[in-house]
Amino acid sequence: MSDKHFSELPKMHTTYANVIKSLLPSSNTKAKDLPSSVYTVDKLVIEQSNLREYRKICGFVDDGRVPATYFAVLSQTLQMNMMAKPDFPFAMLGLVHVENSVTQHRVIFDTETVRLSVRLNNLRTHDKGQQFDFVTSVWVADEMVWEGVSTYLSRQKKSKVQRQATHQGTTKPVFSRPDKSDDSLFLVMNVEEDIGRRYAFVSGDFNLIHLHPLSARVFGFPKAIAHGMWTKARSLAMIARHFELPAAYRMDVSFKFPVFLPSKIELMTDTPDELGIEFGLYAKDSEKAHLIGTLAYL
Repeated sequence: MSDKHFSELPKMHTTYANVIKSLLPSSNTKAKDLPSSVYTVDKLVIEQSNLREYRKICGFVDDGRVPATYFAVLSQTLQMNMMAKPDFPFAMLGLVHVENSVTQHRVIFDTETVRLSVRLNNLRTHDKGQQFDFVTSVWVADEMVWEGVSTYLSRQKKSKVQRQATHQGTTKPVFSRPDKSDDSLFLVMNVEEDIGRRYAFVSGDFNLIHLHPLSARVFGFPKAIAHGMWTKARSLAMIARHFELPAAYRMDVSFKFPVFLPSKIELMTDTPDELGIEFGLYAKDSEKAHLIGTLAYL
């Protein structure tokens, strides 16, 4: 795989054939390395109509600023193009987005022209297979203004001995809700049945597990599930409406349990301090966490 430069974000339909081929299961051999290429859009102008729809579906205020989660969405078409190449060592089918980090170094206005690049990094073992990162960087001239890391898990078969050791040595984690206080945030939100389809048209992520109960069942889910990056963006939008955020911050989340559609979910934060905010998104009236995260002031 060689470095590539684009004059604009590639359209998803131009790579569908390769994407479909890359969905097919591959061998269970562990990957030894990752392609070293960098994919770059040299002059990216924000598409205002898409950004308006993104703000609307996630709950962001239209204030002329780019939401901190938006460049993670824009980078996905470059990620898909990388994953569709023959030297990418994993099949897309079965990849699980387990963690995501975004860092906004300053306010970015939606009228700014940026340079956006994506690369692969940090191949490592996991008790369920292998993990790797997509690293995205956004620049205005020579200034890095935003960076993000999307961590994926490639699930791989274990030997009988490994399965037995895992079963004996671990228990399912419980993520306790923050305590309520006058300075914390507690919101109940309805998640509509069609949110997966609506977000797919904005983000370009048409994974079948998000679109309809029938297509989700093919992949083992009883219902369609919400996109993880929608749940993160929705959490950020609600936090930003209730707390004044600084110009620079980092938001880290771990995705835990799917949000089945439709659902009622609860966003809870701790009491903000000078370092930032801890938060979680929970199933209503349950200890089951859909995501847990931190928003650290920089």
